Amino acid sequence: QVHLVESGGGLVQAGGSLSLSCTASGRTFSTYAMGWFRQAPGKEREFVATRNWITRSTSYADSVKGRFTISRDSANTLYLQMNSLKPEDTAVFYCAARTRGPTYGDSIYSGDYDYWGQGTQVTVSL
Repeated sequence: QVHLVESGGGLVQAGGSLSLSCTASGRTFSTYAMGWFRQAPGKEREFVATRNWITRSTSYADSVKGRFTISRDSANTLYLQMNSLKPEDTAVFYCAARTRGPTYGDSIYSGDYDYWGQGTQVTVSL
């Protein structure tokens, strides 16, 4: 089991920045990639960004490219730096971990991720 806990959400004005964190614990040695997804009210969960530390690759949704940056430190913590936030970024943001499946490539599909955090709310006001 991998346990994920997100933090760092909150309320920010449009154009502002927020940094999310996701701390992983448990059987983290089996994790080879982690990602961020988000779900806005009335919408399906969507991919935001992912990082694979075997291939050292990252991928971003087109809607956040150039504004969001995913990173990871050596202590099993995943980050999402969000700049130039827009009202349409308002959502619950979820951290997710991959422990199975091909270790090459980046997945944008939520079904490929095995463990999920509880989510953290990000609200961007006008």
